[in-house]
Amino acid sequence: MNCTQSIRARARRNGFTLMELLIVMAIIAILMLIGIPTTRSLMKQSHELSAKKSIQTILQSQMMYSGNYPSKGYACNLSYLGGDPGQGAPSATNAQILPEDLAKGNKSGYNFAITACNKSTQDGSERVTGFTVTAVPEVVGKTGDRGYCADEGGVLKLDPSGGKNCTETVQ
Repeated sequence: MNCTQSIRARARRNGFTLMELLIVMAIIAILMLIGIPTTRSLMKQSHELSAKKSIQTILQSQMMYSGNYPSKGYACNLSYLGGDPGQGAPSATNAQILPEDLAKGNKSGYNFAITACNKSTQDGSERVTGFTVTAVPEVVGKTGDRGYCADEGGVLKLDPSGGKNCTETVQ
């Protein structure tokens, strides 16, 4: 065995050939191409589930708010349901019922709002008697595909186009 053959044999035992490395890289690239769309789909599904659960949390907070402040009825602003405990005792504009991230109106790729407040006047004071909670994706198709809505009755509906025109009841 000459010197050149000895070097080639030693190099073959100690490393990979260029062809072997290219094959491994191609396999990794194929697996990534398969996995990326699945990951995006799973993220959208998790954002949508979070939006549905967050609407339920807002509805529960509204019920607590109306029990704590019966003269006000429901809150017509998400920030009223939130609040910092370090800012003093709870009040009608700082109820400290809802987690702060949700009270700011943005969570897990969805924007939340309280809209369509129905008000009535009793004994000279205004009372909110009805509302609609909406959750729409920040970027339709990326952070979520559907919009969600619920009113004081608690029925969760969806808008398949990702907006606020909720017509289909969520099963």
